[in-house]
Amino acid sequence: MQLRSLTVIFTCFLIAFFSWVLTPPALALTQIKLFDISYKDCPPELAKGAVISSGSAAANCFLVTGKAENGSNKTVYDADIFGRIYDANNDSVMQNRTRLGSIAEVSPGVSDFELRISVPANQPTPLKLKQFKAAGFSAPVRK
Repeated sequence: MQLRSLTVIFTCFLIAFFSWVLTPPALALTQIKLFDISYKDCPPELAKGAVISSGSAAANCFLVTGKAENGSNKTVYDADIFGRIYDANNDSVMQNRTRLGSIAEVSPGVSDFELRISVPANQPTPLKLKQFKAAGFSAPVRK
């Protein structure tokens, strides 16, 4: 009976040990603070391929720029950018969409970022950029 108890305890220990050793590190989301957000017209070479949906008029191309602050001590990868963009009439530019794009890598500290967006030509400017934030991973994500 005592040998059986020791065997059960030893087996549980082995399972716990190998589960801990063989478990990959967790990829927790790291929050990135975005600030000094502004926009400008795209240069002509970027504006050429502006995507428009069928049945709509032309689209205007803009570059959203700003600063990204990574407060961790590790590089953050694949940081999704979220925010809301409104036109001069307070109508949403990106209907039902808050994910606007991503930043491939954000080094520790403060760095610049830019994001290309297409806005239907019939939506008046100036644009209003609100609630911008980002979150990414502490290791590259396999795709």
